[in-house]
Amino acid sequence: MWTVIYIAPTAKIAERIQTRLTEEGFLVQVRAINMTKNQFEILVPEGELDEVQDVLNSILHRS
Repeated sequence: MWTVIYIAPTAKIAERIQTRLTEEGFLVQVRAINMTKNQFEILVPEGELDEVQDVLNSILHRS
């Protein structure tokens, strides 16, 4: 099952997070949720949630 870990405010941010998480070896999906506001869900497999959150925090704090 896929779980939302972050809602990105722009496609560029969503793409950057997806790229970084993929480089770290995680499976990642990006899904547009609101085209009028350009919001995108970042999804990962539920089993990787804890590991991904640590990496996501480091990505977001470097931005």
